[in-house]
Amino acid sequence: MTNVGFYRSNGVFWGLEETGHTGYGDAGEDILCSALSAMTMLIVNTVEIAYASNIDYDINEGATTIKVSSKAALPEFEDDERKRYAVSGLFMAYYYQLNDLTLEYGDFLEVEVTDRDYI
Repeated sequence: MTNVGFYRSNGVFWGLEETGHTGYGDAGEDILCSALSAMTMLIVNTVEIAYASNIDYDINEGATTIKVSSKAALPEFEDDERKRYAVSGLFMAYYYQLNDLTLEYGDFLEVEVTDRDYI
């Protein structure tokens, strides 16, 4: 099972951590794992390239952990309100998309949100 935990501060999504293998299919053929990887990298590339903002990410294949966070989502780090809204919106959209996926893939995917300050 893959667990995806999202981080939110004062209602603003700013990061996530994915752990575990979905177990939906064999390695290299797991469509759920592929979907999660593609959506996660979409966030990383969009924030970094399209929004020209800093994003921190760490992919540890051995530990099956992916961590992604961006200060650009938070007002204490980013002055541009439109950029903050866009960056946070990507994390929030991913959260809602994954919640939809749990309806069909709930045995393989767990999604949660934790309210905490940026660390």
